[in-house]
Amino acid sequence: MTSQSAATLRSRYVEQAASDLEENRRRQQELADRITVLKQEESLLTDILSLAERYEGFADTSRLPEQLQEEPVVAKAKKVSGTASSRRSATAGNAPAGTSAKAGAKGKSRQPLLGDLLADLLGQYKEPRLAKELREELMEKFPDRNPTPQVVRNTLESLVAKGRIRRHKQKRSVMYTVIK
Repeated sequence: MTSQSAATLRSRYVEQAASDLEENRRRQQELADRITVLKQEESLLTDILSLAERYEGFADTSRLPEQLQEEPVVAKAKKVSGTASSRRSATAGNAPAGTSAKAGAKGKSRQPLLGDLLADLLGQYKEPRLAKELREELMEKFPDRNPTPQVVRNTLESLVAKGRIRRHKQKRSVMYTVIK
């Protein structure tokens, strides 16, 4: 090997090392920024948890925010559709026309929520059910409701996230049951 080729090789190695070093510094900065963001998120979540723990200890529910005053999610899942929808109808029916913001600006009669209907349908079965079957049964029992298959799946996944129903996977199929 000549001294010229050794110098060329050495200069290539120096360039490569400098390039690698610069790339490592850039990645370190990215990771440091990401760690900062994660620490901020952790702090926020810790604050949320401490607030939630403080609200759990309240005996006087009138002091709680409106959302927390409602009955627990599990109790809602166990209610039958008729009871839940009659309670909603009675609440909406007692308010003078145009005063209820929840009744809707167009004056439509309030329908039960899709999640409540799906949970009630699932509650009728002991074995897991496919989203497709639930959608077909829903459209059969409630012809005025025509949710797309994706809306039904999204609603079921939302119920899973809320702890109202359980997801079961069998090969490529996803099935759902009510948590009892």
